[in-house]
Amino acid sequence: MVTDKDYYEILGVAKSASAADLKKAYRRLALKWHPDRNKSSEAEKRFKEINEAYEILSDSKKRQAYDQFGHAAFSGGMPSASRGAYASYGNLGDILRQAGVSWGGFSDPFDIFESFFGGQSPFAQRDQLPTYRIAIRQREAVLGCEKEVSINGRKKKIKIPAGVDSGSRMKFPNFYLLIDVLADPDFARQGDDLIIEKEISFAEATLGSVAKILTIEGKEVKLKIRSGTQPGTMVRLRGYGVPRLQRGRGKGDLYVRFRVKIPQKLTRKQKELIKELSKLK
Repeated sequence: MVTDKDYYEILGVAKSASAADLKKAYRRLALKWHPDRNKSSEAEKRFKEINEAYEILSDSKKRQAYDQFGHAAFSGGMPSASRGAYASYGNLGDILRQAGVSWGGFSDPFDIFESFFGGQSPFAQRDQLPTYRIAIRQREAVLGCEKEVSINGRKKKIKIPAGVDSGSRMKFPNFYLLIDVLADPDFARQGDDLIIEKEISFAEATLGSVAKILTIEGKEVKLKIRSGTQPGTMVRLRGYGVPRLQRGRGKGDLYVRFRVKIPQKLTRKQKELIKELSKLK
């Protein structure tokens, strides 16, 4: 866990906030504190806190567990680690059953916590497995890739699923693999969404045009630029974002932020035309 602060306070929302309220608050704060945009010393920490809070609260099952038990539901700070403790702590089991979670496919019922909550079961005593780290590029994280890593001095090929992010942890029988995603010069990531900047001319912004956008998959998509587009305007391309690893289906969106290039040198004729234009009401 990155923080022990209240997740609702981090996002600045009430406990009754809707999914739409959470997403709106997350996007606003993520844009403000993204390390690529905010160069303050605390930006990286705040950005990680914001992502952690949204990851928990945007998932209805995780949110329900958090509302009931707080951070202890994910940090291992709940009662005794014995299986007997689980039997006497039935309310969490009730939450899981009400959420439609079964033990099917898990040899140990406590294994489900790692799949369901993304962390260690708060009840099961386990030997600590070694953790290895690997750094991958943003495109590799979004599209998935196969990497070779050194585990105890031995080379091993690991298939990394599409949609992982920094902090994602993959569990193997004898070790954990922690993913670090390197910043991309073109694509900024916010949850399951991607953001890119597209420079357009003053004429294109004023009169309208069609821009060619290259997605992270390398696909070229045509995007209409409306006449009167203002600097900083963002347009959404649905389904061109990050595969939803947690939810298991669909993709996030790609947001295109227009940056209008203002000409620094104008010919006499251009200046005259702009002066005439400025006289029009």
